[in-house]
Amino acid sequence: MALQQRHRILSHFPNIAYNIVALGASAGGQKPIIEILSALPADFPAAIIVVQHMNPLYPSRLAHILSRYTALRVEQAELGEIIRPGTVYTYVPDRHLVVNANGKLSLLESPKMNFVRPSVDKLFMSVGLNYGMRATAVILSGFGRDGALGVMAIKKYGGTTIAQDETYFGVLRYAFSSY
Repeated sequence: MALQQRHRILSHFPNIAYNIVALGASAGGQKPIIEILSALPADFPAAIIVVQHMNPLYPSRLAHILSRYTALRVEQAELGEIIRPGTVYTYVPDRHLVVNANGKLSLLESPKMNFVRPSVDKLFMSVGLNYGMRATAVILSGFGRDGALGVMAIKKYGGTTIAQDETYFGVLRYAFSSY
């Protein structure tokens, strides 16, 4: 009850930074993303943003796919949208996805970073800069070095970082249970 009331109050102030979780993965990361999201309750008190490396020539169906496996609201990111707790925002093909200080999403056509667009680094850097200690970055299966600089940015600004390994499911469940 207190959690719902807090969300209702904070929702009237769009410049207040909610907790945020940024997930980054390569093409093979869909299974762990589903595993993570399926374990989270519908009232999860953070916004979740997912960037995954996929072929930019095809539309993303990730929001539709993820919505079948989680109690959270799932939608593809839209330019200018204000992020909300309990909502998962997925990438847009061939656009960098970043979060601004006012909690609004931006979709950028800027040059590729680490040979990819969207870049996990771009997302993580924006989240670290704008959310500091309220940010959690989860790096799953990787492509090259994308995500390494972003993880350093999250740490620099006081956020939490989690990397995938053979025991990541248990670690993530434990980490997210503290929200």
